Amino acid sequence: MRRFLDRLYLLCGAAAALCLIAIGLLVLTSIISRPLGLYIPGLNAYAGYAMAASSFFALAYTFRRGGHIRVNLVLNQLSHRPRWFFEIWCHTVAAGFAGYLAWFCYKMVAVSIDFGDVSEGPDATPLWIPQTALALGSAVFTLAIVDRLIEVVRRGPEQVTSVVAGDRR
Repeated sequence: MRRFLDRLYLLCGAAAALCLIAIGLLVLTSIISRPLGLYIPGLNAYAGYAMAASSFFALAYTFRRGGHIRVNLVLNQLSHRPRWFFEIWCHTVAAGFAGYLAWFCYKMVAVSIDFGDVSEGPDATPLWIPQTALALGSAVFTLAIVDRLIEVVRRGPEQVTSVVAGDRR
């Protein structure tokens, strides 16, 4: 299971990187097409969708690599057992918020499909398409937090610092 999850997080990181490349290509296409007198509808909207997708796909990968901002001011003052409980509490709260975000994104996709929502631009993209990336990214982010929570609980109070630092022992 560990191998599958690590590959899933890596796949999400790769998807985020591909979205960043897509943003660059879309912006470059927009810049090059203007002097040529070409109008390609939706380029700015697609770049925006790619930016949102890259942000959400990168959440899980960045979290597992320890790249999210952590304020260790309080944690560094705690001994092993209180720190362990605090880590469990923090990861549980984070999993709750991330789970709510994933649920909300899923509901947003479902509503967009039900109502047939399309973008307001000339491209009229069905909104469920870019919203699906947000739902998937937030769901995998929730999974990554729950995964880390389980690691913290399993390792116990004596090894909580190595889990927090991203040590993969």
